[in-house]
Amino acid sequence: MRFYVAICALSAATLAAASAGETAAGSGSLSLDEVLRAVAANNPSIKAARAKWQAMKARVPQAAAWEDLRAQGSSRAARHVTIPPNSFMDQSLMLQQEIPITGKNRSRARAATAEAGAAFEDLRRTELDVVARARAAYYRLANEHAQLDVNRRNIELLNQFAKISRDRYEVGTASQADVLTAETDTARLEEAQVDIFRRISDAQTQLNVLMNRPAQAPLGTPMRMPFRSVQLSLRQLQEVAIAARPEVQRAQNRVEAEKFRVELAQRQRVPDPMLNVQAQRYNEAKGAVSELDVGVSFALPFLNARKYSAGILEARQNAESAQQDLAAARTDALGLVRDQIKKVETAAHHYELYRDKILPLARQTVQSNRSAYEASSANFLNLITAQRVLQDAESTFVNHLADYQIALAELDAIVGIEERNTFENSPATRGSK
Repeated sequence: MRFYVAICALSAATLAAASAGETAAGSGSLSLDEVLRAVAANNPSIKAARAKWQAMKARVPQAAAWEDLRAQGSSRAARHVTIPPNSFMDQSLMLQQEIPITGKNRSRARAATAEAGAAFEDLRRTELDVVARARAAYYRLANEHAQLDVNRRNIELLNQFAKISRDRYEVGTASQADVLTAETDTARLEEAQVDIFRRISDAQTQLNVLMNRPAQAPLGTPMRMPFRSVQLSLRQLQEVAIAARPEVQRAQNRVEAEKFRVELAQRQRVPDPMLNVQAQRYNEAKGAVSELDVGVSFALPFLNARKYSAGILEARQNAESAQQDLAAARTDALGLVRDQIKKVETAAHHYELYRDKILPLARQTVQSNRSAYEASSANFLNLITAQRVLQDAESTFVNHLADYQIALAELDAIVGIEERNTFENSPATRGSK
């Protein structure tokens, strides 16, 4: 009982000291929601993908528009012969407009709309990946802070062991080797602290970069993320992935775009009429317009049949390629979801095993060996070995929690869903394409 009281006191003292030190540094606390909001608002990759999507949307009205109205004017600059009045034209103005009665512009607009949809899915993929990376970096940062707590608790525990050994050595019931062993292990843990601080720095840099802040900008201490057991249905998540995964939806948009390009290639064989309106004025005429001519002209694509047949073949082959890419994207999605669910379940199993069995046994072993050592019925090697096992178990325990949380973040990105409404103003949240 005294052992547990001591451990609890040490843990509380360590957390208080850590909190005081971080508060003194001006860092405070850092929540995951705060990080994700900053990422959504400031991440350059998301901004770039959003700008590209907006650019692709702007192509749709361009593709749907008619060809530009053409105007042509001419005026006689000089005449070096004598002619009767109104024998020749001196000025003319002609307007030409292609009339898209074949619907080529509509086919182009539909293809452009599908391409804009693909750019929207690229935006969603960027958002999902950046969110997953931010969540993973946050969990790694929280994990390293937890590792720091484990390290500090074990240093304090070893200091206690060293004091007990020193007291026993002074009365001749223990050897100096016991004291030296405890002090050596303490020094090793102090060395390990430096590596932990480096990993904390790495995680802070990753978060700052994702939030588009200076790499050295101070960050608070992440909040402890509790373990939340989730029930994952492989069939349900695979269905969601087929419906929501950006790679699948992007492939579907490409299929739509290529279908309309086949339609456009077939319509290219039918010419659109060119309407011509020409106003003419003769020399010596008093009115502004002497004649008004109206005509229609057509291209003759049937004279170049091989060109248009090749264009149709190309469009059909591109459509077939898009169909195969869609099938591959769906198959990949099913496999990735299955593998990631297994990864989540494995991490959850490890965490629960350490929480419910390994850690309690390791703590009981340390308590038992400490009591036996204090009663001179066990040697110091058994105690220090038990302490090393406990330290390793505590470190692995918090690692498994971080692995589980990161695996869930990766699963959300794979399936194509968000843990929460991170992008309140984003097209992905509004569902607008």
